[in-house]
Amino acid sequence: MSVLNTEILPFTADAYHDGKFVKVSDTDLKGKWSVVAFYPADFTFVCPTELEDLADNYQEFQRLGVEVYSVSTDTHFSHKAWHDSSPAIGKIKYAMIGDPDHQISKNFDVLRPSGLANRGTFIIDPEGVIQAVEITSEGIGREASDTLRKVKAALYVAAHPGEVCPAKWKEGEKALAPSLDLVGKI
Repeated sequence: MSVLNTEILPFTADAYHDGKFVKVSDTDLKGKWSVVAFYPADFTFVCPTELEDLADNYQEFQRLGVEVYSVSTDTHFSHKAWHDSSPAIGKIKYAMIGDPDHQISKNFDVLRPSGLANRGTFIIDPEGVIQAVEITSEGIGREASDTLRKVKAALYVAAHPGEVCPAKWKEGEKALAPSLDLVGKI
């Protein structure tokens, strides 16, 4: 069953954020737009490139009013150790959530039988409803600029009921208003 267009399920977890250990829950994701990026494990190879890319684009997410969270089945202690030892991960200013009990990974349907999370990106609206899902296999890294484009499209569609964003849509471009007049003309 797809989690797309469903409300996020309750969770509470420990995270490493801004030099401190903090609690993060499903309620923290509500009331604003959020991006949740699951990844397989700390101290790996593709994961730090993805998380660094998110860190490099974090200010743009913030400018849009979007909070970013990363999640793996590692502990928040492991996140801190990785943050302290890796120049790429040391750039991260968003919360790094630990999911050692697998509750969040199960809630988002990204838990593998091995106990690691798949690479999954979720765009969540202020009501806590999942508006976009991207799942990739372990060897395929994600790009923050593509996630930003999707976030901007989701924000546009939410602010403009009755309009949709076509492929390659970019912020500031014309969207479509589906109607009988457009059928067969695109």
